[in-house]
Amino acid sequence: MSAASNPLPPAPLPEWLLPVTLTGQHVTLCPLTEEHAADLCAGADEETFALLARGGPAEPTVAGWADYIRGLNALPARVNWAVLMGGRAVGRISYSEVKVSDRWAEIGTMLVPAARGTAANPEAKLLLLTRAFEVLGANRVQFKVDARNARSLRALEKLGAVREGTLRQYQVRPGGVARDSVMFSILHGEWPAVKARLHARLAHFP
Repeated sequence: MSAASNPLPPAPLPEWLLPVTLTGQHVTLCPLTEEHAADLCAGADEETFALLARGGPAEPTVAGWADYIRGLNALPARVNWAVLMGGRAVGRISYSEVKVSDRWAEIGTMLVPAARGTAANPEAKLLLLTRAFEVLGANRVQFKVDARNARSLRALEKLGAVREGTLRQYQVRPGGVARDSVMFSILHGEWPAVKARLHARLAHFP
């Protein structure tokens, strides 16, 4: 029986929060550091972080992005990766919440405009989902999306994640506006079908 269909025992907490480097055909995920601030600053626009629960940098400068990255890395139960394509950071992907006792993690993604519609999103998710289900022993991976973010909602439905419902006014964004967050999840038993979908999508990229 494959690892995807036979649940593993959960790995200890330090392993869940270890920012290991993960390499795919199109992207590499490496620990997010302030060294990635210049690439993200150069590639981002306001839409990049307009609908993220935590917003974006206070200032659209390299220093502002460095402060933002330091803040993300200081959050508990979270691990952040830079998404690298062609040696440049084109976004970040995170286990934005980790709860080992219940064997789940939440994935959050931010990509700059040039990376949208490329292999960056599906392959970054493939790498983190594979790690969650096949290395760490997760039972569940979840995603929370701003209800106004039509692009991300479509992407998760295309992925095969199950839409569980809307958490009304669940998260307060910088500036004080409460957003409705749509919850999606993938369970361990659903992972083989989701993995196959991701590989099928990636087959379309050279």
